[in-house]
Amino acid sequence: MTNQATPTPVEAPRRRFLKSAAAASVATLGFPMVAKAQGPISMRWQSTWPAKDIFHEYAVDFAKKVNDMTGADVKIEVLPAGAVVPPFGLLDAVSKGTLDGGHGVLVYHYGKQTALALWGSGPAFGMDANMLLAWHKYGGGKQLLDKLYKSVNANVVSFPYGPMATQPLGWFKKPITKAHHFKGLKFRTVGISIDVFTGLGAAVNALPGGDIVPAMDRGLLDAAEFNNATSDRILGFADVSKVCMLQSYHQNAEQFEIMFNKQKFDALPDKLKAVIANAVDAASADLAWKAIDRYSKDYEEMQTKDKVRFYKTPDSVLQKQLDAYDQAADKKAADNALFKEIVESQRAFARRAVKWDLDTTVSRRMAYNHYFAKKS
Repeated sequence: MTNQATPTPVEAPRRRFLKSAAAASVATLGFPMVAKAQGPISMRWQSTWPAKDIFHEYAVDFAKKVNDMTGADVKIEVLPAGAVVPPFGLLDAVSKGTLDGGHGVLVYHYGKQTALALWGSGPAFGMDANMLLAWHKYGGGKQLLDKLYKSVNANVVSFPYGPMATQPLGWFKKPITKAHHFKGLKFRTVGISIDVFTGLGAAVNALPGGDIVPAMDRGLLDAAEFNNATSDRILGFADVSKVCMLQSYHQNAEQFEIMFNKQKFDALPDKLKAVIANAVDAASADLAWKAIDRYSKDYEEMQTKDKVRFYKTPDSVLQKQLDAYDQAADKKAADNALFKEIVESQRAFARRAVKWDLDTTVSRRMAYNHYFAKKS
C-alpha cells in the first residue's frame, strides 16, 4: 500500500501545464543555442585597389558596416587587389564563386560589355555621380543593369554606390592647353574614356590603379588619369609629375560597385539581405562625406608640401571631349541594342534632373569668393 496521494482534479491539469511550460522553455532556450552553433556567415572578398589606397579603405568600411549592422552574423574579409585575382578579373572571380564578393567599379568590366561603363564613364548628359545613382535607383537603371549582367552570363548581384567627385583630366609633363596636345600622347584611362581619348589622338593604355605610377616612372606612359587628390597622393603621382589638370567630362559621374556572388547572396535570409541593402545606402553616404574631408586636405597639401601645380582644363578641351564622346557613344549604340537603351534612359532622366539642379542650385563660387577671396 502506498502513501502517495491521488492527484485532485485541480492538481492534474496544473501539473500538465507545468510540464508543457517546462518543455516549451527548454525548446525556446535551445533554439538560439542551435543557431549560435552554426556561427557567422563568412565571406571572402577582394577589392580592385591597393591596400594603401583610400578606395580599399572604403571597401573595408562597407564590410565593417555589414558586420556591425548584422551583429556579426555576416563577416566579410576584404583582400586587396591581386591577392586572389588581378583587378580586371574581379567580375569573373565573383561570378564563378572563387570570391564571395568584391569592391570595384563597373568601368573595369568594359572588356566584358561596353555598356557596363555607362555607370561612370562619360559625361552622363550633365549628371554628377549622385544624380547617376538616383537614375540607377529610381529611374530604371537597376533593371537595366540586371539585364546587362544577364546578357554576359554574370552570376552576380550588384549594388552601385558611393558617388565620386569629378575626376581630374590627369597628370602631365606640361599643361594641356589645346585638344591636339593629346596627339601621340601615351595615356592611361579606362572604360568609354578609352574611346574618348583615342578620338583625341592619344595612344591609350588601360591599367588598374596600382600600376599607373610605376608605368609613368618607367616612361611607358607620358600622362595618366586616376581619380582624386587622396588616391593620387597615396599612389605617388606627385613623385612622377608636378602638373595636374582639373575638371574633365571623361569621368565626372562615376561611382563604386559592391558585388556579391549570386548564389551566396540568394542563400542569405531575407532579413540579412535587407540589412545589406541598407548598409549599402549608409556606406554610400558615409563615403561621400569622408571623401570631402580627405580629398580637400590632400588637395591642399599637394600644393603646399608636394609643390604640385593645378590648372583648370580649358573649355575648348572640354568641348572636344564631349564631341569625341558623342561620336564613340553613337557608334556603340548602333552596334549594341542594350547600350542604346541605357543611353536613352539616362538621357531622359538627365534632361529633367539636371535642368532642375541647374535652375535651383545657387552659385557656391560667389559665396566662396565673398568669404575667402583676397580683397584688394
